[in-house]
Amino acid sequence: MSLTVWLTFVVAAVLISVSPGAGAVNTMSNGLQYGVRRSVPSILGLQLGYGAQILLVGAGLGAIIASSTLALSVIKWLGVAYLIWLGIQKWREPVVTHSESAPAETSNQKRFWQSAFVNLTNPKATIFLVALFPQFLVAGEPHGPQLATMGITLVLVDCMVMLGYALLASQLYRFMTTPRRQKRMNQVFGSLFVVAAVALASFRRT
Repeated sequence: MSLTVWLTFVVAAVLISVSPGAGAVNTMSNGLQYGVRRSVPSILGLQLGYGAQILLVGAGLGAIIASSTLALSVIKWLGVAYLIWLGIQKWREPVVTHSESAPAETSNQKRFWQSAFVNLTNPKATIFLVALFPQFLVAGEPHGPQLATMGITLVLVDCMVMLGYALLASQLYRFMTTPRRQKRMNQVFGSLFVVAAVALASFRRT
């Protein structure tokens, strides 16, 4: 892959990551509540799910899943149900005062796996990667190194963008000084998870 092609791919990767979605909502929610440093486990969880999607497509299984209506439907509705569940949990989440510590259910490990599942159950990522990778593969050259380069680029770019989202959200923390404001923000992010679920439910293959 030439430098010009790779830079073009980087631009595409940035646009993919910046576009609003369940991953961005998840990251901003964690960034607001826990700050940038404690959002890192959830961001890494997203990358695990994203990396699994990339490996799936790179191994050729993504094309098989993309062509299977049943497989896509199962993955899609699992994702829809999971995002709605996250939204309900966020809506009902109790506020935390400055004298209280974070509840046990918000451990780094739990947030890591919750975030991983957000990306694992996103069939749009599979469809998109199946459509994206061939556009940048150089004919006549080994595909393995090219796919590895694109996969690593996608993950690194997404990490940086998600860190940016977490940083942006964390700046709102100083405004969350009252239980009422915290509750309202929890409801906003809970609703955004449900909106993401509706968007995923409306997804149709072209």
